[in-house]
Amino acid sequence: MSDVTKETVLVLDFGGQYKELIARAVRGLGVYSEMRPGSISSEDILKINPIGIILTGGPNSVFLENSPKCDPKLFNLGIPILGICYGMQMMVHMLGGRVSASDTGEYGRVVVTPGGHSSLFENSSPFATLMSHRDSVTVLPEGFTEIASTPNCIAACEYPDKNLYGLQFHPETSHTDGGKEIMRRFLYDICKAKGDYKLDDYIDTQIRQIKETVKEQKVLLALSGGVDSSVCAALLSRAIPGQLVCIFVDHGFMRLDEGDEIQKAFSSQDLNFIRVNAADRFLSKVAGISDPERKRKIIGEEFIAVFEDEARKLGHIPFFAQGTIYPDIVESGGEFGAVIKSHHNVGGLPEKLGFDKIIEPLAGLFKDEVRILGTKLGLAPSFVDRQPFPGPGLAIRIVGEITEEKLNTLRQADAVVREELGKLNPVPSQYFAVMTDTKSVGVKGDDRTYDYVVAIRAVNTDDFMTCEYTEIPHNVLRRMSERITGEVHGVSRVVYDITSKPPSTLEWE
Repeated sequence: MSDVTKETVLVLDFGGQYKELIARAVRGLGVYSEMRPGSISSEDILKINPIGIILTGGPNSVFLENSPKCDPKLFNLGIPILGICYGMQMMVHMLGGRVSASDTGEYGRVVVTPGGHSSLFENSSPFATLMSHRDSVTVLPEGFTEIASTPNCIAACEYPDKNLYGLQFHPETSHTDGGKEIMRRFLYDICKAKGDYKLDDYIDTQIRQIKETVKEQKVLLALSGGVDSSVCAALLSRAIPGQLVCIFVDHGFMRLDEGDEIQKAFSSQDLNFIRVNAADRFLSKVAGISDPERKRKIIGEEFIAVFEDEARKLGHIPFFAQGTIYPDIVESGGEFGAVIKSHHNVGGLPEKLGFDKIIEPLAGLFKDEVRILGTKLGLAPSFVDRQPFPGPGLAIRIVGEITEEKLNTLRQADAVVREELGKLNPVPSQYFAVMTDTKSVGVKGDDRTYDYVVAIRAVNTDDFMTCEYTEIPHNVLRRMSERITGEVHGVSRVVYDITSKPPSTLEWE
């Protein structure tokens, strides 16, 4: 049983790109969710005692010998199960149906037509869904009924007597019309959820666990001044007042004047705040490095080394805290998932730390939940609504090798972007400048120039796991371009990134 609530829905992970959206969608409907490996045993599931189970999508073909499978006993537990995409195909395959490769898959928005009565659908009207599959269910197992279709596939099926349901499409995404209602029906009509998940419960549980773990000892927190680490600081301060030491490492990859702003804000609070100026140290470590994964790993390892150095000056501090959140862990890879990108606070950690234990009280939360938590903990809007900023900072917004000259150029260009886009109503979810590794011929005055191309990135998102590019008015784009090429030395051209996530990631590196 979960520590957070009496009701839990397990999301079993088979490596699908939208797996984390499923867990977030469940929580958004007032039911606590936990992600576990798809290989979890039925015995361990019964110990958790979930009210429902959701099987995620995945990149494999279920009929291949080594494709991931769940415990076969899962389907006889009597717990309601919803298989999504690969999850539906796996359930069908394991229960005696047939899944076949198709010459033509279905990708993007596809219209689905319900057929017959089902607890999952409100009516029989066709609706648009997000599909992403090539394999299709061609024969259903005994006892299953087709409840929705497209011209090319069985889009949904069910075996209500055994509480088994399957969807070929993705209801967890905003691209499926009525997807939230389908999820609600599974949770409340089929799983009989009461909807008792509240972030206040999360706060109480984490405070209790932190106190039990730390007792009277001290905790060293990696404080970046971003949303995640600021909320982490507030939560730890409430749990263990007087025992928290916050170290802000200025690695030299911060935005314009940001280091001074963070110091001013946190030095005035009831925290033991220490600023470490380590710009030269970090820059020397990444000198000549162009590969983004190597940059992230090097910066992550250097972060830990700096904290170990500072901790030794303070005497032994056994606990090291980080503002790691759930998407950091997901993108750094799971049992069946590929590594999208390593986060310095996940994949970049060296094996041997100078601390007894790492504390990550936000590791189970999504970005929007972290912001809500920050408000509940009394943080000022300037922290809660702060523009997201990656741990490695501008180092991964400079494509290719990092130099002090590139950093200075990018800081100034980024300041223009943040100033101009901050005036929009509504403001994009995230926006910043990127220093590309491309130079372009230009003309300034009567002289030929050959300077860098700067890219602008602005996106809208609810969860930071997917995003759509922001349609910025052309007059705003023009003004940013004119300002950057006119005010910032070393830039000859400005471009705007109109790629969504997926297929891209939010950051360029």
